[in-house]
Amino acid sequence: MSESRLWDDVDAYFINHLSPNDDPLEAALRESDAAGLPQVNVTANQGKLLQLLAQIQGARTILEIGTLGGYSTIWLARALPADGRLVTLEYSDRHAEVATRNIARAGLDALVDVRVGPALETLPELADENPAPFDLVFIDADKGNNPHYLEWALKLTSTGSLIVVDNVVRGGRVADADSTADDVRGTRAAIELIGSHPRLSGTAVQTVGSKGYDGFALARVLA
Repeated sequence: MSESRLWDDVDAYFINHLSPNDDPLEAALRESDAAGLPQVNVTANQGKLLQLLAQIQGARTILEIGTLGGYSTIWLARALPADGRLVTLEYSDRHAEVATRNIARAGLDALVDVRVGPALETLPELADENPAPFDLVFIDADKGNNPHYLEWALKLTSTGSLIVVDNVVRGGRVADADSTADDVRGTRAAIELIGSHPRLSGTAVQTVGSKGYDGFALARVLA
């Protein structure tokens, strides 16, 4: 058995027993595929991890940067109380339309605010609204802008907030200091910012599975 096939089998076993997709989640994946969206959403076990992190955090407010078809949004929003709020930022109008339908089908549209446009434009607009600090921020958008998204996350959070940055391993390329690829350079800058910033304490974890070789970073806001 190949290594990748083994990863797939283990993922399938874990998902079947710990985080099976229900009808709204399955529908979100189907609708995203039918609309031709990139198949880069988190896996079911990663979605469940996000939900658990939000629940452990006791999150009442969540910011997501990068909506895609709303699959991860559904997992995160399910962790919120009835009066919670999730703001999710999506660059593509078409992606946002699909996500909005998927979120409504899951019965979460009252909790979720989908905003369309480049996140580096919608983030300042969000900050101008002077929202309460977000308890959790999930960053899963264009990787070249990761350090900028992280800086905005710091502005929009407070002591004890949790920041999650997805896809930080880049198939191992993150270790290449000489890389000129935007995704690698942006990811390295974000990792180094987490490591050096006095307001952050963080770590990164490598993962394997049906999405291949990747990983995520976690950072807690200290002050």
